[in-house]
Amino acid sequence: MSGEPGQTSVAPPPEEVEPGSGVRIVVEYCEPCGFEATYLELASAVKEQYPGIEIESRLGGTGAFEIEINGQLVFSKLENGGFPYEKDLIEAIRRASNGEPLEKITNSRPPCVIL
Repeated sequence: MSGEPGQTSVAPPPEEVEPGSGVRIVVEYCEPCGFEATYLELASAVKEQYPGIEIESRLGGTGAFEIEINGQLVFSKLENGGFPYEKDLIEAIRRASNGEPLEKITNSRPPCVIL
């Protein structure tokens, strides 16, 4: 060791940990239903806010768009009939990254708009 200050530290200071680190999201969606675009849009918005987050996608059954955070189901299109609002998912991720209890997201936007 050279004895120079700052050279013995291996781990980054806590303020340098990427937001969302330690949070794992799994999104299960129906590909034949055309929900992949919705998944990609949501994943992009989440990664923008929480670059350290782990997001995994899985193909699901007909009509599915289910979201788990750290193994807990937080949103179900099969139950709600629509898709989650980004702000609600971002809030759930914030809670998970702070170690707060998660609540199921019950607000949803319609899956399509008929003009």
